[in-house]
Amino acid sequence: MITNQVLLLLMLSILWPSTALPFTPGNIGNLFGMPESDGRILQRSKRGWMWNQFFLLEEYAGNDHQYVGKLHSNMDKGDGNVRYVLTGEGAGTLFLIDEKSGDIHATKRLDREEKAMYTLIAKVLDRKTNAELEPDTEFNIKIHDINDNEPRFAKEIYFASVPEMSEVGTSVVTVTANDADDQTYGNSAKLVYSILQGQPYFSVDSENGTIKTALPGMDREVKENYQVVIQAKDMAGQMGGLSGTTTVSITLSDVNDSPPRFANHSFRVTAVESTEIGGAIGRIKADDSDVGRNAEMEYSIVGGHDTFNIITDQTTQEGVIIIKKALDYENKRDYEFRVEVKNTYLDARFIHGLQFKDYATVKVTVEDVDEPPVFTRNPYIIEVHEDTAAGSFVGVVSARDPDADNKPVKYSIDRHTDLERLFNIDSVNGTITTLKALDREMSKWHNISVVATEINNPRQTTRVPVFIKVLDVNDNAPEFAMSYDTFVCENVKAGQLIQTISAVDTDEPLVGHKFVFSISSTNPNFTIVDREDNTANILTRRGGFSRREMSMYFLPVVISDNDYPIQSSTSTLIVRVCACDSRGNMQSCNPEVLPFSDGLTTGALVAILLCVIILLMIVVMFAALRRQRKKEPLIISKEDVRDNVVSYNDEGGGEEDTQAFDIGTLRNPEVMDANKLRRDITPEMLFPFRRTSPIKDNTDVRDFISGRLQENDLDPTAPPYDSLATYAYEGSGSLAESLSSLESAATEGDHDYDYLSNWGPQFKKLAEMYIGKSPDRET
Repeated sequence: MITNQVLLLLMLSILWPSTALPFTPGNIGNLFGMPESDGRILQRSKRGWMWNQFFLLEEYAGNDHQYVGKLHSNMDKGDGNVRYVLTGEGAGTLFLIDEKSGDIHATKRLDREEKAMYTLIAKVLDRKTNAELEPDTEFNIKIHDINDNEPRFAKEIYFASVPEMSEVGTSVVTVTANDADDQTYGNSAKLVYSILQGQPYFSVDSENGTIKTALPGMDREVKENYQVVIQAKDMAGQMGGLSGTTTVSITLSDVNDSPPRFANHSFRVTAVESTEIGGAIGRIKADDSDVGRNAEMEYSIVGGHDTFNIITDQTTQEGVIIIKKALDYENKRDYEFRVEVKNTYLDARFIHGLQFKDYATVKVTVEDVDEPPVFTRNPYIIEVHEDTAAGSFVGVVSARDPDADNKPVKYSIDRHTDLERLFNIDSVNGTITTLKALDREMSKWHNISVVATEINNPRQTTRVPVFIKVLDVNDNAPEFAMSYDTFVCENVKAGQLIQTISAVDTDEPLVGHKFVFSISSTNPNFTIVDREDNTANILTRRGGFSRREMSMYFLPVVISDNDYPIQSSTSTLIVRVCACDSRGNMQSCNPEVLPFSDGLTTGALVAILLCVIILLMIVVMFAALRRQRKKEPLIISKEDVRDNVVSYNDEGGGEEDTQAFDIGTLRNPEVMDANKLRRDITPEMLFPFRRTSPIKDNTDVRDFISGRLQENDLDPTAPPYDSLATYAYEGSGSLAESLSSLESAATEGDHDYDYLSNWGPQFKKLAEMYIGKSPDRET
């Protein structure tokens, strides 16, 4: 710590540099807390008025407001007119200065590991005028290190591996620690590594922390994992130094130092003879204490085998025995072969003196099973002519029971493959015959499935496809290849080509088609020339065609083939007569209007005919209107204030007549409902006349009318007003006779409605309307 006396001497040397002070560089360093070995001299800055460096140890900064140093200017006379100001890093927070005396203090403990040096600026100001008395001077406060940080490893646990059987001194991993203390000052950061746990298997280099193997022949199969504890100590390992530790987990990695071995050198496998080719019948396994790639094995049959093979399951490292050739209990029941196993990857360091392979014997026993029938061929291809009659022979299929018992077999056709039932098969001998005649033009091939079934065990079945090819027979005649639009010009000359025709035939002869075209030799208009390539040219035999004379010609063409038996057909070629230009291009093919001898053309006759038809229609409509009856409104009273006036085409009540008339009267006039009164007239008697129906129940009429009523009520298209529904049923014994107008006279004047007044009050309104307008009453 710098004393006030020393600071005073230093200040004097600054203010009066000519003063002879007996200070050496080393003494000055000691005064400011610098070690002697540093050898640096505190020098005044150029043009400065103070020393440019202060030194402070970490351990001396533990108390609050620890004294650091003093600033003094020769302008300070001690009268209090000088004010010292401190700026820069930490000024006002970490470092405080007394404005009057210039003493600098640290406010808290300083850590060199956080910041090793602080740069500040000192100012001297006049307290009254605030003017600068000295130029600004920059100085440093350096923090000297002490050993206050222990070594630290980057990880708490390290993971490493080394191959087993490694030589002594094989490097495993390097672990390093860091010390936050000053590396350039003392031994505070000089580390020494040592091993606390893991001997005698491993050692550590004391300088760089490299872990190495220390024991030869370490075997992973004996012990695989090791825990090693490493210590790092500062102060070069001396007593009093700080230390840190870490754990290293070391795993011995595998090498191929163990060969595969069979636990048993004899295996017995059983296989059923129905096992499919490629199917597995058993597994064998050898043991290898290695892991991973070093434990991968490969199995093989020594010398190979015709019936069996062995492959390696890469997941389980087992040898899988599979079938190469179908087994047959009746032919051979026992097999024996030798299997070899070896590692796929070998390590050259360990193959000397060890045989990395092993052998085992495998015995296979075949078991008998009830096998399905076997066809002699698969598939069958049979040919048959299309003219073969029903019941004709097509072919034969044959199957046998491969078992030793040789059980009988029956045959059948899968009808899902013969939906048209064209074929049949004999269930005993497998003979296929036709049930219907075959047509190659409908289907060239028929693919059916024949099923062979053991009679004693119906579950044992076998299917075989039978492809039946229908051979062609010349049973179809050739015809035009297309529909031709042929025309001939009116100004055509004789021998001119007007059309080239061709033909097709659904038959397929072996030597190809050959068609012959011909027309009648007596045709005066056209002739035909066969081109010998299944086409023919139609030529004109004469010139000067006229649409007035004939607008269209029908030319029969006979087409024959050359197969046996010869088939021929007659096709008609329609030739239109058209008007053409000088180059033969068609212009119009419509027939011209031909004048009649009396001067009327066809158009004029059509117009006259239309006029006659229109006149006849007018006459018919006028007569129909005359016959239609004159319709009058049902309600003619001027005093009726109802909004809706409804006209009915037949007898019955109006809008208010929904309860006045009982439809039961149609069944019997004696049926009346005494509880229904007219709402628009005054009742004439207190108790209406009541008649008892002789028929107590007539359900058929009631159900029919109720059904029709419900249909009309639910019909969304029905009008919202009363409508007439005519029923043809009147009932038996109706005293009112017929109410229908179906047999009425054409006019209403022929009727006498006086009888309506005798029907009671329910029909009073109706009687008034009809009796009131009768002709005799009007007169």
